[in-house]
This record gives sequence, structure tokens and C-alpha cells, in this order.
Amino acid sequence: MIYLRLIAESFRFAWQALRANLLRTILSLLGVTIGIFAIISVFTLVDSLERNVRESMSFIGDKVIYVQKWPWSFGSNYPWWKYFQRPEPNMREFRILERQLTNDAGAAIFADKNNNTFKQGSNSYSDAILFGTTYEYNKVAEVPIETGRYFAPQEVDAARNVIIIGQEVGQKLFPFSSPLGQEVKVRGRKFVVIGVMEKQGESMFGLPNFDQMGIVPYGAFAKMFDVGPEGIGSTIAVKGREDDPGLLELEYEIQGLMRNIRGLRPRQEDNFALNRPEMATQAIGGFFEVVGLAGWVIGGFAILVGGFGIANIMFVSVKERTNIIGIQKSLGAKNYFILFQFLFESVFLSLIGGGIGILLVFLLTLIPQEMMKISLSASNILLGLGVSAVIGMLSGIIPAVLAANLDPVLAIRAK
Repeated sequence: MIYLRLIAESFRFAWQALRANLLRTILSLLGVTIGIFAIISVFTLVDSLERNVRESMSFIGDKVIYVQKWPWSFGSNYPWWKYFQRPEPNMREFRILERQLTNDAGAAIFADKNNNTFKQGSNSYSDAILFGTTYEYNKVAEVPIETGRYFAPQEVDAARNVIIIGQEVGQKLFPFSSPLGQEVKVRGRKFVVIGVMEKQGESMFGLPNFDQMGIVPYGAFAKMFDVGPEGIGSTIAVKGREDDPGLLELEYEIQGLMRNIRGLRPRQEDNFALNRPEMATQAIGGFFEVVGLAGWVIGGFAILVGGFGIANIMFVSVKERTNIIGIQKSLGAKNYFILFQFLFESVFLSLIGGGIGILLVFLLTLIPQEMMKISLSASNILLGLGVSAVIGMLSGIIPAVLAANLDPVLAIRAK
């Protein structure tokens, strides 16, 4: 009970001090507000960016290994001359992997071509992506169908002219009717629309965009384009199992099978690349760490200034209330009561500054964004309040100790 009374009494003193010197308090808390705003806004942007990148990468799958000609690289000095004579993965290699792999959860081969024009009557959609793949691609990566359906195995095996289109394509070609069951012409060939994908919105870092895409069976794609060594390259995608952490078993198995298929000797280097989405995530993660560190540095200086401001308020508050402290101690108030009273006031003031900074970040998240959805997470809110509380405690500890150790007789005589 005594602790609840202590908290209530401390809160009352803190509120009275804030109201009595409102302008001074606001100016002093400005540093904490700016600091917390800088830190939390940076972390919110980083979290939102990372989440949107992961959502954009859902098209290329999670826990997937890609067998390709070119290795992925995210730095400078890419040794392209080592790779340009490598053969492209092909359907024969895919069929062998599909039959012989034991550590996979599904495999598919796909190829894509940009800058296509889809037509329907007098309507057309330019700069579309045409994507050809085999049936099990929906096991490798997410293909979110909003209306209609995914391919049937017979449609893919027979290379039928059926297509799944993105939202933007559907709205452009069929503004006043449902696309399902209607025909779309691509490079002079007619395709029947069997599905429309969910709206994705603009993707990050130039990754494939569902909204601007049409997906067809791999065989139908190969009829329209030269897929092979001299034409469009293909990619074999293999989905890993949940019981294979790090996909090490799957990677070793794919590597062994591909070397055997291509007849490589033991001392010969691989003439294929095994790429993973995690490689892109790790490269982007380094950028996130730098941005986060910059946020801490910028916000740290502002918080440091705010901390000195709060410490100044507390020293002034101790000076102004020295007489009251003497009366409280003469009436039996313990040192910890005085200490807690001023420490609580310091933390309370700092939390107000931090709370205003978090509120400003929240208001920024309400601004609609086409490119990226920004949201303030509970963890970032707790981080902001926690940093504010720590700054308040550090700023108020010395004034609180000085107040708690005042001699009651001298304190009562103070003017």
C-alpha cells in the first residue's frame, strides 16, 4: 500500500512541476522527442522495408535453391568471364532432378520474357512479363490466386494455351467484365484466362511483379520463344523440406546429381550455380544494419541533449523545492521516498518526450504510400519507451540522490 501511495505522490509532484514550468519543460523535452523520433522512425522504416522486401520475394520462394547458369552477386568486380560459357539448365536436366531427388518438397523449371504486349479486342497492355513454368511451381513459390484457379497437370503436360494474369493486366484488358474464360492474345497466340492473381502492388528492387504478369505452361512458352543455349535461359527451382535446416542435404544432393548429369570430373569446377533467396536477404541485411546504426547515432546525439535538459530541470526542481524536502524529512519521510519522488519525475518527463516522438512516427505511418506500406510495430514502441525510461533514470539519478541526502534542518531554512 505504501508503494502505491509513493507512486501516486510522486506522480502528483511530477505533474505539478510540469504544469508550473510548462515552457521550460517543453524546450527541455524537445531533445528526447527528436531523438526518439529519429531512432524509432529509422527502425520503423527498416522493419517496413525488410518486410516489404520479403513479401516481394515471395514470388521466388522461401527455402528454395535455384539451379542457374549465373551465380548471384551483390558486389563489384563480378567475374562474368568465368561463367558466360556455362550451359543453361534445360528440361532434360530438370526431369532427371525431378525423378532422382529425395530431399526436396517439389521442383519446377521456368523461364520469363519481359516487354510483352497482351491484347484483348481493342485493349492492350504493354511491358508485361510472360512467365512459363511447370505444374509444381505453386509448391516452390506462392502464386496467390484471387479468382479462378491454378493450372491442371494435364494443361501443363499438353502445353495448352491457358494463362493466369495479374490484377493490373486484368483491369486494363477487361475493365468492365470478368477476365475468366475470355481470351488474351500474346505474340499472335490466343490464351484462355483461367485465373487472376491477387493485387501485389509495386515491388521492391525491381523484383517480378504479379500485377504486370501472365503465367503460362512451360511448353506453351517454349513454342513462342527460343528457350535454350542461344535464347532465353531457364531456371530450375527446388523447394527444400522443413526437416532440412539450412538445406545442406538438398544442396549436396543437387550438386552431386548436376555434376553427374553434366559428366564433370572430380577436380573440375561446377559449371552451374546454386543460388538462394537468402543471399539477397543477407546482402540487403548489411544495408539495414548501416541504416539502423545511423539512426542510433543521429538519435543518440539528440537524446543526449534531451537528457542534459531533463537533468537541468531536475537540478532546478531540487533547488526550488529544497524547503519542501526539509519539511517532508522532518515529518518522517525516508531518503528512498525523496529519491523515488524525483527519479519518478525525471522518468515521467522523459517518457512524455519519448511518447510524443513515437506519436509523430505513428502519424507518419498514416500517410498512404504506393511503394511501401509503413507500420509501427509493438516492439519499436516498447523500444522507444524503454530508451526514454533509461534516459530519464540516468538524467535524474544525480539530482534525486542530492535531494535525498539533504540535511532536513538546512533544507527547511533554505529560501
